Amino acid sequence: MAGELLGFVGTGRMGGPMTIRLLAAGYRVCIYDRDEKMVQALVKQGAEAASSPADVANRAETIFLSLPNPEIVNNVALGKDGLIDGKMVKRVIDFSTIGPKTAVIVAKAMGERQISYVDAPVSGGVNGATNGTLAVMVSCPKPVYSTIESLLGNFGKVFHLGEGAGQAQTMKLANNLLAAAALVVSSEAMVMGVKAGLDPQVMLDVINSGSGRNSATQDKFPRAILPGTFDFGFTTALSYKDVRLCVDEAENLGVPMVVGAAVREMLAVTNALHGPDSDFTSICKVLESWGGVTVRK
Repeated sequence: MAGELLGFVGTGRMGGPMTIRLLAAGYRVCIYDRDEKMVQALVKQGAEAASSPADVANRAETIFLSLPNPEIVNNVALGKDGLIDGKMVKRVIDFSTIGPKTAVIVAKAMGERQISYVDAPVSGGVNGATNGTLAVMVSCPKPVYSTIESLLGNFGKVFHLGEGAGQAQTMKLANNLLAAAALVVSSEAMVMGVKAGLDPQVMLDVINSGSGRNSATQDKFPRAILPGTFDFGFTTALSYKDVRLCVDEAENLGVPMVVGAAVREMLAVTNALHGPDSDFTSICKVLESWGGVTVRK
């Protein structure tokens, strides 16, 4: 309920605006992030700073996580001065994309301390986090879900995918594979068309009026590629991590991913050529360099 003290560890590109939404809804929020500038910016808006994840877990019963990879989540949750050492924490809601394997490990360790772990990755980017329009994918026992459903509604549309940790992660990996695949193949098609003399804006108008439309042609190309800004808001390193986790999980399940593996390799090339901190729309730059054209207005 409003006025309750919540915890939030990882207040970066996604966690920052999500924290602001909680503050706007009337919650008190205790935060921790290694980036002191991010912490202080949120303190100015009413958040309370903590000295470590364990400090957050000593103050709040419900704690959110928004962290970049499985290793960091494992360390924050289970490592030295981690959440698992907190005296107040009762549930940890993890918005991170970490894959089913890590989610199961963390959930088991938390469960041994009577702490509920909620696997809850999100999709919708920074705009979705800011506007409360994320897709929130949740897997946890139904009794736990019933206590947090309205709270999660502050962030967007909530989907309960099952009771086992890792199920929501599987859904998120499938979603992010599709998003990356759409960007890769759309870049190939757009570069081919421009090389043949077509106007890229007219190409998008046609594609988005026909059967080829997808998230890349409807959103990423108009916002970040045609203007040449390449600032959609999702790094190449994170997209590569997500697709790699997806292909690995598919292999563990005995499901071949021929196209998924190709998407992973395109992201690996983009990562090598443009760096891990580049925007993942830089995939198109790779195709442009190979085709000898630029896809711009």
